[in-house]
Amino acid sequence: MDNSAGIQASLPGRYASALFDLASENGTVTAVESDLDTLDAALSESAELETVTTNPQLSRDEQGSAIAALASHLGLSELTTNFLGVLAGNRRLGALSSMIKAFKTIAANQRGEVTATVTSAHPLSDKQLSTLKDKLTARQGRTVMLTSHVDPDLLGGLVVTIGSERIDASIRTRLNSLSQAMKA
Repeated sequence: MDNSAGIQASLPGRYASALFDLASENGTVTAVESDLDTLDAALSESAELETVTTNPQLSRDEQGSAIAALASHLGLSELTTNFLGVLAGNRRLGALSSMIKAFKTIAANQRGEVTATVTSAHPLSDKQLSTLKDKLTARQGRTVMLTSHVDPDLLGGLVVTIGSERIDASIRTRLNSLSQAMKA
């Protein structure tokens, strides 16, 4: 498995790596990834759920019961449900979002994919996103999965982030550079 050492070195990365290994053995990587997407959406939509996962005043049993009920309600797979039970038992639910992100990174690496985030001043059309994806895939030599965001403060242009690499072709940056050059 081609996981970066940084992911495996972190606590969330170790848990995500263990989950990925179990999912690989069972042939359920796609199902677990889907479960984690569902869980991630639930975490971002519910402040109460976020509180349940991070509240130190709740006992392990209380967190475990709450997360088991949530897993049942969301229809999560047995492996994902058991994983959440282990997290509750080890008081690690507070790192769940980081574990989900690490799992997605590990799964993408295994498939030979890389994730890129493109931020633009205005929404990009499907054709523009497709063209950008093709160019980035050719440049990276791996399949690029794009996530797009809109930030009107950019004024125009794009900012593309692939891992730790950032390609900033925004008007805002160009204007700031010009302003700095004029001050010198």
